[in-house]
Amino acid sequence: MTTELAHGPVPSARQRAWHRRECYGFVHFSPNTFTDKEWGYGDESPAIFNPEQLDCRQWVAAAKAGGLTGLILTAKHHDGFCLWPTATTDHHVGHSPFRGGKGDVVRELSEACAQGGIGFGVYCSPWDRNHPEYARPAYTSVYHAQVRELLTSYGPLFEIWFDGANGGDGYYGGAREKRSIDRGTYYRFDDLWALCRQYQPDACIFSDAPTDLRWCGNESGYANFICWAKTRPDGFEAGKDWDWARLIAGDPDGTIWRPVEVDVSIRPGWFWHPTEQPRSGDELFQIWLNSVGRGAGLNLNLPPDRRGLIPTEDVAALTRFRNRIADFTAVDLTATGKVTALPEQIIVEFGRDERIGGIRIEEAIESGQRVSAFAVDIRRWKHWYEWARGTTIGAQRILALAGAHGDAVRVRILESQAPAVLRQPHVYAA
Repeated sequence: MTTELAHGPVPSARQRAWHRRECYGFVHFSPNTFTDKEWGYGDESPAIFNPEQLDCRQWVAAAKAGGLTGLILTAKHHDGFCLWPTATTDHHVGHSPFRGGKGDVVRELSEACAQGGIGFGVYCSPWDRNHPEYARPAYTSVYHAQVRELLTSYGPLFEIWFDGANGGDGYYGGAREKRSIDRGTYYRFDDLWALCRQYQPDACIFSDAPTDLRWCGNESGYANFICWAKTRPDGFEAGKDWDWARLIAGDPDGTIWRPVEVDVSIRPGWFWHPTEQPRSGDELFQIWLNSVGRGAGLNLNLPPDRRGLIPTEDVAALTRFRNRIADFTAVDLTATGKVTALPEQIIVEFGRDERIGGIRIEEAIESGQRVSAFAVDIRRWKHWYEWARGTTIGAQRILALAGAHGDAVRVRILESQAPAVLRQPHVYAA
């Protein structure tokens, strides 16, 4: 369909690059790995952190086995333990037995990602259950200094991840008490965003504020069926309670481009636990259809074990996951078909009857997101049959079309805020 002037907000250059990644990984790794916890209290001794076989190149190989395009490391989780030798606290990897006190997990992973040709990102928890000054003015400067170290010492980042968990009980240097903060003002988020833009202008920021990316609203692995990449900034101030309905669906009249990220772990927990097993490759494929297939990005967590390695069974699941996607997309019938673009529809004719496994539809998002309803029809015996319906499209909408066969596929636009601007679809043979 013909190019149109932009309708509403459009993605920035860094957001366009993020959309192209589609599927990347989280790495949750900390003393929690050794204590069998999800949230450390902050009183864990650095002496317990000693992954004697740690090999970040193996992490990258595992990610690539699953087709992931980057890894985001929990450089500091809520327990306050820093995986790099920071100058801001004594609670860091340099005071552990790892690498004889000379280790730096952040550097090892950043270098392994660069060598492996995938992106690198960082997560640094604002909440710190170890630091004695948490909830007092002095800690905010400490936290900003930690973020600055990560932004300036480990090469280019593709994403910077800020958690929304803030304040509560903790060790706090031995006080062992509950501390509360004003989540909207305490961390001086505007100054943090400015730091990120200054030192890593190409990195997307994930947070609860109206930055580059927003949360899908669950940790189960799916984006909402209606998934606008645009929102209005009101109702999404940093540290405030979200407007949940708008968080998950977006705003049809949105004024900023802020697409959805789906974060989910390959295992039940975010950190490795000895009694848990990974999801199957088939389940990961369904997660992919319900996240990337609904215009979102998939951030899939891969927790290393106490050796410092991604377990073999997780790598096997990742390999199966990538193979399922490869099988699904292996034969693109559009490549040899006849494509006809008409007002509010695109037709792909194959010249013979074909078994059809799925379809990928994309809007040209540099012109904005416009479509709010569409249908997919299959032509058989010279008659059209509606096979599926969808809502928003955005960067992409991927549908499995089990049992479909015919000699042509048609995408019809049912509702659109402005004339639809679609890229050529991909129709996959079963």
